[in-house]
Amino acid sequence: MSNKPLVYLFFLILVLGGGLLIGAHNVPGDWYQSLAKPSFNPPNWLFAPAWSLLYALIAIVGARTWLSLRRSMAMRLWYAQLVLNFAWSPIFFGLQDPAAALIVILGLLVAVAGFIVASWRRDHVAALLFLPYLAWVAFATALNGAIVALN
Repeated sequence: MSNKPLVYLFFLILVLGGGLLIGAHNVPGDWYQSLAKPSFNPPNWLFAPAWSLLYALIAIVGARTWLSLRRSMAMRLWYAQLVLNFAWSPIFFGLQDPAAALIVILGLLVAVAGFIVASWRRDHVAALLFLPYLAWVAFATALNGAIVALN
C-alpha cells in the first residue's frame, strides 16, 4: 500500500475494528462486578471512550510507522503491542484469569515502552503519540495487579 489515506484507513479499521470486536465478545459482566477492586478503579463508563481514543492513536502510529519504518524494530514492536493488547481482554474477561492477564499486560507495557524508544530517533511524532498509551497501560497494569492482589 503506497496510498497514504488508504494506509491510514486500513490501520484505523484494523485497530478500531479489532478492538470493538474483542470488546463486544469479552464484556466484563457479573464476574468482573463481583471482584474486589482498588480505590483507584475508574468508573466503568470511562473505559470505552479512553480505549477508543487510544485505539485511534495506535492506528495513526501504526500507519506512520508502516509508511516510514516498515521493516524496523519499531514496526515489530508495534505489531507485538497490538497482539498483546488484543489478547488481554479475552484472557482477563473471557478466561476470567487476572493473573495470566497481568503477565500479558506487563509484556504490553514493555512493548509500548520499547516502541517509543525504538521509534524516537526516526519519528518523534509517533513516539510522542504513544506516550498517552504508555501512561494508560501503566495505570491498567497497576489496576490489574491490584485486582490480582485483592482477589
